[in-house]
Amino acid sequence: MTRTMAREIAIQLGFAAAATGEAPAAVLERFFEQEHYDTLAQEDELYEQRPSKSQMDYIARLVTLIDEHRDEIDAQIRRYSKGWRLERISKTALAVLRCALCEIMYMDEVPNAAAINEAVELAKGYDEPDTVAFVNGVLGGYMRGVSES
Repeated sequence: MTRTMAREIAIQLGFAAAATGEAPAAVLERFFEQEHYDTLAQEDELYEQRPSKSQMDYIARLVTLIDEHRDEIDAQIRRYSKGWRLERISKTALAVLRCALCEIMYMDEVPNAAAINEAVELAKGYDEPDTVAFVNGVLGGYMRGVSES
């Protein structure tokens, strides 16, 4: 399993945690139960291989950090998505943005360019081209804002 695949799983888990209001630890535990994961593997090739220990640690850390810093991350999304309320942004685009900004803001081991590139590529799999451009624009705006600070 690649880091990209682990990131995509983290995005899906972050989406699920936000949608249900469950604590990330509960979502992670339920999601990776053997029977549940085996069922997912039958439905989507993303789940054919279980994450390694280091990938599980990365997924858990990312999902937990997104939850812990949601207010700060969402504030940056609001700031750089000029004229858009969070409620108007597609749920998948919001999950992708939260993941990328979390990696940029709180995970020094992930290069910023890699976080942005991965977010754009993942958004392409879930959303329309206009939304992909929106995701890229928000992340680019954030990076320009940080470099001007």
